[in-house]
Amino acid sequence: MRKHLHSHRLRRGRCSEPGRAYLITAVVYQRKKIFSDWRLGRLLVAELRKAHEDGCVNSIAWVVMPDHFHWLVQLEETGLERLMQAVKSRSTLTINRALSRRGAFWQTGYHDRAIRDGEDWEPFARYIIANPLRAGLVDKIGDYPLWDACWL
Repeated sequence: MRKHLHSHRLRRGRCSEPGRAYLITAVVYQRKKIFSDWRLGRLLVAELRKAHEDGCVNSIAWVVMPDHFHWLVQLEETGLERLMQAVKSRSTLTINRALSRRGAFWQTGYHDRAIRDGEDWEPFARYIIANPLRAGLVDKIGDYPLWDACWL
């Protein structure tokens, strides 16, 4: 088993700005395909929606893949690090409970890309939503149960 020895470097120089959009990716520990069971994926979706409903983010688009998720958000008042800590810890508790297991659920850290001011968000949303098609999981995006975008 190869540990992610450099995951701490993801935090170097990271800062977040309210009002800025970010493309976020987080990966399941050991890349286990937990979300192949869409019912477990819905537990994660509930946490993404909670962050939106609580006013932490404006959720623009997301997709939950078998072993990771992509999420395009516009930050409100909550910082990126705090947002991800909350989503990952709450989803870990919920999903571990559903699986009657304990321990790590997510890989340490996450990847984020700040979207430049004035940059169009729609291509990023399309990229996110098309992930199941590119991965060969479905022939039509409408057949995939774990995605959404604010335009729909």
